[in-house]
Amino acid sequence: MLRLPAKKFSASTIADFVSIEQPNLAEIQTSSYQWILEDGLRELFDEVSPIKDYTGKDLELHFLDYYFDEPKYDEEFAKLKQITFEAALRVKVKLINRKGGLPGTGTGSVVSEKEQEVYMGDFPLMTDRGTFIINGVERVVVSQLIRSPGVYFTASVTRGRKFFGAKVIPNRGAWLEIETELDGAITVKIDRRRKAPITTLLRIFGLADNEEILRTFSKADSGETKHIDATLKKDTAENVDQSYIEIYRRIRPGDLATVDNALSLIDAMFQRNDRYDLSAVGRYKMNQRLKLDENKDTQLLDQEDLVAIIAEVIRLNNEQTAEPDDIDHLGNRRIRTAGELLQNKIRVGLARMRRIVQDRMSTYDIALLTPVQLVNARPLVSVVRDFFSSSQLSQFMDQINPLAEVEHKRRISAMGPGGLTRERAGFDVRDVHRSHYGRLCPIQTPEGANIGLVNHLANYARLNSLGFLETPYAVVKNGKVSSEIVWLDAIAEETKKIAHAGIKLEKNGAISEKLISARVKGEPALVAREEIDLIDIAPRQSISVATSLIPFLEHDDANRALMGSNMQRQAVVAVRADAPYVGTGMEEKAARDSGYLIVAEGDGEITEVDAGHITFKASSGKGKEALKTYKLNKFKRSNQFTCISQKPLVAKGQKVKKGDVLADGPSTDGGVLALGQNLTVAFVPWSGNNFEDAIIISERVVRDDRFTSIHIDDHEIDVRDTKLGPEITTPDIPNVSEDKLKNLDEEGIVRIGAEVNPGDILVGKISPKGESELTAEERLLRAIFGEKARDVKDTSLNMPHGKRGRVVGVKIFSRERGDKLEPGIIKKIQVEVAQLRKLRVGDKLAGRHGNKGIISRIAHEEDMPYFEDGTTVDIVLNPLGVASRMNIGQVLETILGQAAKSLGYRAQTPALDGATWEQIQEQLTEAGLPNTGKAWLHDGRTGKKFSQPVTTGQIYMLKLNHLVEDKIHMRSIGPYSLITQQPLGGKAQHGGQRFGEMEVWALEGYAVPFTLQEMLTIKSDDVMGRASAYESIIRQEKIKNPSTPAAFNVLVNELKALGINVELLDEDGNPMSREKRTRKTGHE
Repeated sequence: MLRLPAKKFSASTIADFVSIEQPNLAEIQTSSYQWILEDGLRELFDEVSPIKDYTGKDLELHFLDYYFDEPKYDEEFAKLKQITFEAALRVKVKLINRKGGLPGTGTGSVVSEKEQEVYMGDFPLMTDRGTFIINGVERVVVSQLIRSPGVYFTASVTRGRKFFGAKVIPNRGAWLEIETELDGAITVKIDRRRKAPITTLLRIFGLADNEEILRTFSKADSGETKHIDATLKKDTAENVDQSYIEIYRRIRPGDLATVDNALSLIDAMFQRNDRYDLSAVGRYKMNQRLKLDENKDTQLLDQEDLVAIIAEVIRLNNEQTAEPDDIDHLGNRRIRTAGELLQNKIRVGLARMRRIVQDRMSTYDIALLTPVQLVNARPLVSVVRDFFSSSQLSQFMDQINPLAEVEHKRRISAMGPGGLTRERAGFDVRDVHRSHYGRLCPIQTPEGANIGLVNHLANYARLNSLGFLETPYAVVKNGKVSSEIVWLDAIAEETKKIAHAGIKLEKNGAISEKLISARVKGEPALVAREEIDLIDIAPRQSISVATSLIPFLEHDDANRALMGSNMQRQAVVAVRADAPYVGTGMEEKAARDSGYLIVAEGDGEITEVDAGHITFKASSGKGKEALKTYKLNKFKRSNQFTCISQKPLVAKGQKVKKGDVLADGPSTDGGVLALGQNLTVAFVPWSGNNFEDAIIISERVVRDDRFTSIHIDDHEIDVRDTKLGPEITTPDIPNVSEDKLKNLDEEGIVRIGAEVNPGDILVGKISPKGESELTAEERLLRAIFGEKARDVKDTSLNMPHGKRGRVVGVKIFSRERGDKLEPGIIKKIQVEVAQLRKLRVGDKLAGRHGNKGIISRIAHEEDMPYFEDGTTVDIVLNPLGVASRMNIGQVLETILGQAAKSLGYRAQTPALDGATWEQIQEQLTEAGLPNTGKAWLHDGRTGKKFSQPVTTGQIYMLKLNHLVEDKIHMRSIGPYSLITQQPLGGKAQHGGQRFGEMEVWALEGYAVPFTLQEMLTIKSDDVMGRASAYESIIRQEKIKNPSTPAAFNVLVNELKALGINVELLDEDGNPMSREKRTRKTGHE
């Protein structure tokens, strides 16, 4: 599309008073990784340092400072060579030796200090786009939403009364679960073990005798039920030592309980930082909930905490109107980002390394010991590698289009290590919560088993230093909006009264209405304008990026909006990008933050430009420093086999300003996200061809390559060294016709540019075959005619069934070139095959409003409905697909799109704050179109006018990554399962369609016995019958009667296993032979 001017339709005026730049969309990834490189590793080294030997007296190893080398290879090279984009971590380590000091100097004096730099392994680096390249593949570490450490108060209802309890959840260490019994006694479970009276634990924490305990709780325990008295009655321990033994018996039932054992175990459980850690977050939450001193920063549980928790449990029990804490509130759930997840893994690696260091300290000669000998980086390297390659949260990046990539980086999962599982998660966890507003999107979540467990960040959301989500608000003073902005977490927001961004504001920023609807504790309420504390900063604040790309979102049902958000992420990159006539204004931000646009870093001039590079000369610099060359990606394969390609938008000699777009990426048009195509639509039934969401497309759309896309597949083969000798790539393959070998070069590899079809050879390869024992005749023949050709088998790489295209690239990895290959592999060959896919019947199209369908017919242009002036429409949709789905947004988009096209602009109608029907009608009138949005159409097949005017206009449709070419599949004969002898299932196995129990009933219901018999025998597991049927078809003879299916023999054997012998006998009681059975029944 020519770069059209944008025209914005918006009722909200909040942007005139509040200016806030939306953070970079990948910031949650980049800032988190920056934190681990700068601070996270420093924290870990401080935790583990110093490492002392087992005696704790002789040797100490200190980790001082660390730095990263420059990466050996850049991102492009890492992808090309299938290696990890990483940099070496080097740490300065100091070894202090205190053993063997001079007599009289006393122990502990330093004898020697050795300082060395130690290599601690390679560390994957994050790209500027917030992704990692692991083994040549781009991956994303998804952030995790977990319950925050701290204290939570719970309630259970028994006999109509609430009994409160508490859970103390540390970052690591033993969980405490405190419960109130029916008689008022308060008990505690440590790590889900047996209950003990809470007073037993209090003694361990320093309240030694009963009087002291009663004195401490005299103020709190003044209700009807005396909770502490009831607990002390159950407490059998009378002093601290007995308390230790009682608790020890609960934790380690069956072990010998002595005071020493109990002391060492329980004190280690609660008093050692490496065993028990509330973390800074846990301490903050505990201080906040128990109203303790804000400056208290110990990360261990102490007596003051335990007393405050018990006092709160007693208070809640006495106040029956009190409510338990809401564990689904975002104030009680925090986010672990890539940096923190990696830090937790590295902590495990450092703990293993610490043990190795201590072992070496005790085995090596102390005098000759150096830091390099002590430190073994292998455990650290292996945990980092495991995390990136196999963690549930390190995911293969969704790279179908730039939006999919942006949203994958902003994904928040409640699953993963330490999180929930699909099976255990109930409805409450999955549900939208009031605290999600402005933090997590209420719309965008998967439709399947992960619904509500996988969420996406809302537009302006950010993380605070403790990992809680914050959202910005503008401060309202005396009913007037100020320019001051505050970022609040979910707990801080609870006390405020917050207005919506769409309310009417005067020119000076004052709120117009006296009473306005606002959110109070997340619930809607009517509030006087003077009482309003804050106001949203934008209408799209509460939704995610993909959802805010849906125009007229406010007119769509939420279920359809969910589908629309998810389907935009599945849109295939078209060869010709086409920006939408009706957008939301968010398209530019999404495109820029995707990392695929090339943007000018300053003012300057373009000195060189071609398809592969752009050279830019900055006006500020001088000489070579002022020149910068941007290399463009051309036809690169994405993770989902779509095509990544950039094209320049500037010309040589063109002056550019800072922030100007120099080159477009995939699915962008003039620096604007363009996931689909603008089509002229008519909403009209058309001879049943668009029944049930089917779509009719004009031939012109296919001819103009509107939805044509490039898909690049790669096929690889390993050349191995076998026991019988090495495999060889060669064009000389036995028993293969010359025609099949014509595209292979002298190495046996297909030439670039060759057109390949299913079954064609991509790499010719032969493997040695074991020599078999020769018979006497063969030995004689060999003696007469000489040595026969060496026995080899053809193990070539062939084009898979159903795949075709053109060879666009060949990569060869071999040991000689310095590539790392697995043992036993001599070389690896990768062939890239690209395919141009035009729109076909069976492809799935969708709009942005959840209006999806399958193309049922590509009609001739002359048959399509046409306007009075003879212009035909591009696409015909069924009007019945709108009303019941309640996604009216598509109709408004269509009508405004028509006006925008006629008047030559791109409409921006922001989500939740779009154009009104009156504004749309004004635009139609201005364009000289009927203000109903309808037009008279004629049927192209008959030339007759339709009986009523039809809603027509411009609709934006996407081609989704569910292409018929990848799904269509058929089979006649093929592989069979070894056990059941039935055909395999699935396209990948070249399998058949399952004819199951219910399908058998259907044929029985239709009374078609011969079809049914065929299905159960020769088309399934009747081995002899299907062989003879195939033979009969080839000989063009009548198909013989089927024999017994293999499944029948399985049944017979099952009965035999149960002790029931099944045989077919004749009238005289003799077993019937196969011939006799066939003669008697006409078939087996």
